[in-house]
Amino acid sequence: MRKVQVEAQVEGTHTLVEVWSLLTSASGLTLALALAFPGLSACDRTEQPASSNAATPKVQSAPSVPTDLQSRVDTMVVEYSSVKVALQLAGRIIYGEDRFSKISSPLQGRVVEVRAKLGDHVKAGDILLVIDSPDISAAYSEFVKEASEMEYATRAYELAKDLYENKALPQKDLKQAENDLIKARAEFRRAKERLLSLRVPAGELDKPLADQKITSRFDMKSQLAGTVVERNVTPGQSVNGDPTQVLFIVADLDKLQVAADLYERDLDLVKVGQVAAVTVEAYQGVSFPAVLSAIGDVVDPTTRTIKVRAMVDNETHKLKPEMFARLNIDVGDTTQFIAVPREAVLEVDGKEFVYVAQVGNQYVKRPVKTATASNDQVRILEGLVPGERVVTKGAVLIKGQETKAPGA
Repeated sequence: MRKVQVEAQVEGTHTLVEVWSLLTSASGLTLALALAFPGLSACDRTEQPASSNAATPKVQSAPSVPTDLQSRVDTMVVEYSSVKVALQLAGRIIYGEDRFSKISSPLQGRVVEVRAKLGDHVKAGDILLVIDSPDISAAYSEFVKEASEMEYATRAYELAKDLYENKALPQKDLKQAENDLIKARAEFRRAKERLLSLRVPAGELDKPLADQKITSRFDMKSQLAGTVVERNVTPGQSVNGDPTQVLFIVADLDKLQVAADLYERDLDLVKVGQVAAVTVEAYQGVSFPAVLSAIGDVVDPTTRTIKVRAMVDNETHKLKPEMFARLNIDVGDTTQFIAVPREAVLEVDGKEFVYVAQVGNQYVKRPVKTATASNDQVRILEGLVPGERVVTKGAVLIKGQETKAPGA
């Protein structure tokens, strides 16, 4: 058959014998079937999985910074610092405790005279205003009546006692006279206490009735020395004895207080008696000496801060109550601690973190806990150890690259 095929090819013609020769050969049969049925050519090959252009999931690695932006990132090696801690707290100026008084009338009446004006300096015991009160008149009448009743009960008891001793009076009558005297004394004491509550001088009440000089006029006096910083009363005004109706506020302005908010993380840095300085916006470059006088016992659940107070000298009266102020506390000797620049620490959703440098311009986010060290540095309480390298400049840039990373 090969000979016939060759001869047919030499002659340049395709004979029926040639076709049969191609069909009956093994390779020819395969070729023929492939030409006739193209779909059968894949049957004898192993099935290969189709390739996919879908990206395989990647494990998110530490963010890296492109080379052209690397010059904008600075780092430093973390180490112990011996910088003196400077603690600055935000606060406001207030009156000193026990150095101001809100004065209200203890009784009802009409104001007949006002002797103190706003801004006046008064001494303890000075009269601020005079009130004409019918309460005093009624209470004094009751006092005179009870004094007379007690005097009568006293004489009756003494007489009953003499008669009983001479066996001229039964014991039950003596007991009755004694009980009447006890009741009279109780009523007299009640009437006297009522006058004392109306600020009638006790010395006047101890005098004999004929020598007592008590009128319906009531002199309202200052309880301490200071300046009249508030006045809410005029002559002819009626007062009702309500303690919430404040007529005067007298305050000692030579000594004021600063009430400031201390974060609980800085609680270990402060103690009563520490020296401090107060600054306000009104006097740039001027500080007022102060001493820490009190540290609160409770943490505000909203702000997570503790109230601290410091007494501040104000002999020049430059500081005014309700001024915003800064309390700068001297926390004492230097202490070794880990510190980083304030701009190295970022915060998201109330959580602080830094970026720790790795090999190949990569950075790992590290949660930290911080506290104040100075105006431009923060203490690292947790999260870093000496020898690690952290980003001090460009942390925001790295955070932006992290946001752009797939899966971020």
